[in-house]
Amino acid sequence: MPAAAGYGRKRTHFEVIDLTNDDEDDRQHQRPKSGQSSQSGARSLSSQTSLATSQDDDDAGDGNELIASTQNVPANVEAFVLYGIQLAKVVGIRYYNGYAANKERVLLRREPHNQYDRNAIQREAEEKRRRAEELKKATKGQRKQTDPNTTFTNAGITVGDPENAPEIDDFIEGAQAFNPREWTNVAEQNSAQEAQLKALPKAEQPDLIPTALLPFQLQGLAWMLEKENPVLPKSGSDDIVQLWKRPSKDMYTNIATNFSLKGEEPKLARGGILADDMGLGKTLQIISLIAADRTLQKGRGPTLIVAPVSVMSNWSNQVERHVKSKSPLKVYTYHGSGRQRMQKEDFEAYDVVVTSYGTLSAEYLPKSSKQPIKLPTKHGIYSLRWRRIVLDEGHTIRNPNTKNAISACAVDAYANWVLTGTPVINSFKDLFSLVKFIGLSGGLDKAEIFNSVLTRPMKEGQADAKLLLQALMATICLRRRKDMAFVDLRLPSLKEFIHHVELTRSERKKYDALEGEAKGALESYDAAGGASNGRKRVQTYRHLLEVLLRMRQVCNHWKMCETRVLDLMSLLDKKGSVDLTPANVKALQDLLQLSIESREECPVCIDDLHDPVITPCGHFFGRSCIARVIETQHKCPMCRAALQDEYSLVSPAIDCGDDASQAIADVDDNTPTSSKTDALLQLVAATVKRSGAKVVVFSQWRSYLDIVQPRLEEAGHGCVRIDGSMPARARDESLRSFAKKPKVTVMLASLGVCAVGLDLTAADTVIMCDSWWAPAIEDQAVDRVHRLGQTKDCTVWRLVVKNSVEERTLEIQKRKRTMMAEALREGGQGRRERGRGVVGDIQELLD
Repeated sequence: MPAAAGYGRKRTHFEVIDLTNDDEDDRQHQRPKSGQSSQSGARSLSSQTSLATSQDDDDAGDGNELIASTQNVPANVEAFVLYGIQLAKVVGIRYYNGYAANKERVLLRREPHNQYDRNAIQREAEEKRRRAEELKKATKGQRKQTDPNTTFTNAGITVGDPENAPEIDDFIEGAQAFNPREWTNVAEQNSAQEAQLKALPKAEQPDLIPTALLPFQLQGLAWMLEKENPVLPKSGSDDIVQLWKRPSKDMYTNIATNFSLKGEEPKLARGGILADDMGLGKTLQIISLIAADRTLQKGRGPTLIVAPVSVMSNWSNQVERHVKSKSPLKVYTYHGSGRQRMQKEDFEAYDVVVTSYGTLSAEYLPKSSKQPIKLPTKHGIYSLRWRRIVLDEGHTIRNPNTKNAISACAVDAYANWVLTGTPVINSFKDLFSLVKFIGLSGGLDKAEIFNSVLTRPMKEGQADAKLLLQALMATICLRRRKDMAFVDLRLPSLKEFIHHVELTRSERKKYDALEGEAKGALESYDAAGGASNGRKRVQTYRHLLEVLLRMRQVCNHWKMCETRVLDLMSLLDKKGSVDLTPANVKALQDLLQLSIESREECPVCIDDLHDPVITPCGHFFGRSCIARVIETQHKCPMCRAALQDEYSLVSPAIDCGDDASQAIADVDDNTPTSSKTDALLQLVAATVKRSGAKVVVFSQWRSYLDIVQPRLEEAGHGCVRIDGSMPARARDESLRSFAKKPKVTVMLASLGVCAVGLDLTAADTVIMCDSWWAPAIEDQAVDRVHRLGQTKDCTVWRLVVKNSVEERTLEIQKRKRTMMAEALREGGQGRRERGRGVVGDIQELLD
């Protein structure tokens, strides 16, 4: 058969790259061989300078570290470049029972590790573009969905005299209502899908679950039971199962990729993605699935739950709460460096085993070895076949080349499940890793094919690609929203308010000075637009982000506005690189956080920053990319500053913008307070006057929580705390105290830590002390309080300084919410346009 030769890959990030304009030929370092690259990617790259702490060695490393592979094409390779076509015969080719459709494009890949023939060529199918009619059949009328609705109200109250403490009604009086989550009218777009979801069949209430499941949860249970027992379509029927159709008795064709099989059946995936809104009971539905499976006597071993460390205890608590005590499910937590060595028979004595992503990757990719372990093992997670594996917060594996993703895909299980409210976060490439984990066959589990039939066409806005996405999601994903009428949660009301804060004359003077500096930096950035001014432009942009950080911090408390980062950049301008002293490490971490927030790209692979790090010379990279460059060149590709090894890279701080020790070093009882802190104290005091009222105070900065906590305690409020510096056990104790102790009325929470996986329904009021232009993480934090199990009306307050960057941030959030329905599409603008969008946001903040 003729081979479609001549397809060459784009340059990938495995190459040695010098991004400077220096023409010097650095010949002492040669390009690495592929084997060397693979070994480099497999070694531990955790930074010695990282301030992250952990109670378990397994989770101290970074499961998002990328692993190189010479056999797998990276997910960021989205296309092939056609250099030419040559017709040739492939000697000795045998396709056995495979079938190539007429004019079907195929990918031929050498298979040097084939156990029968090291010269074997693997054939992989690729779609030419399927007919829209077939894709429409697979979607079954379903359409895409967006976010639920709440009420947002604007209130303007001046901070009053402490002697005349205001009531909560004083804060609300005169407010004008507006609704940020209704900026996009999506009712008509979703009507067909909502009707379809409403009509889904219901399962019977499992005997082992005394908690009465809501109708939509019984529908979710029925859907999961069906997905664990899929059936191939009948011959000649119009049925499409997991994108496979059966045109004749002995032939199957995948409508997405045109991959065809003759004389053999395709392998069907068991499992899927449960992507219900936060607070709709995904955990309870999985527990019900385990219980129903046990009742039906179809159990084939224990269920493995993989979860972030912070929510592991929630699984055992929820099982205990919802399963009959007379017939309990036996739960075991397999976690920690001192965990017992367990064999297959030991695990099979339990119904549910809970572990962490860190433990999973530590067992499959141990630090002592450069290669994955051989499967199956005698001990540990990989010693048996599990009944099912469930990934809680499954978007954790969205990058398929990370340790977490590779380790999860290696688990042998009858069914694979992903729980996430956000299956796509950055781009459609996030979805590929979930598809691969679930085990969908037909070619979409290959990065090259997934990117060529879905990711790239979606960026180009091709209609067929949209239909394919809908068909794919209808096949593997179930998502219900809280605002859907048939869900009928009957949640208490949620009202959101903006409380405007007036700065004092002294605070305004500090803020105005910073704003003037930022506007000057922006002008300098625009002036340095030419390619010859590249280095100056980068320095100016970096300075602009730093000043913007200080503007945001001074809105909270003037004491947070330190000059540490500015001093660092002055040092970098003079010396080009800095020593990794504790102070410089913290400054570099602040600078790195700015790049993360502003959606910088890795300059090596030109992709989103993956496992971001910063060098002592102040440049940002994805860890795996810069580690490979260091191994071969020992120089920064941006400025050619010397880099000894990957241990000189600095990782992000635990909490963004965190500098608790420096920010409050000089704070004492005589330190002047800030206008926002005064507003916060009065708002808390007015709220907790109501019997049973409790408040969660969110901030991006742990340092600000350190400033306000003693003020709240001095005012007589019982406080607990959750932030990134606390071990899991201490966090659990804080949650218990907040839920059970009436005198504990305030929880101080780091936004990044508490936006995921926690139940904060003991509170009825949320106070957001600060905001940034991406609203999704704030919405997640609010949903920790306003969710299933909440019995009280809820209120959200956003503290916003008048005539400041914070007011303009809300405008940017408004615009981004209107774009949310289009966020998954990404348009055809490309990365360069997106980069200009970041500067555009900054310009809007400073106008």
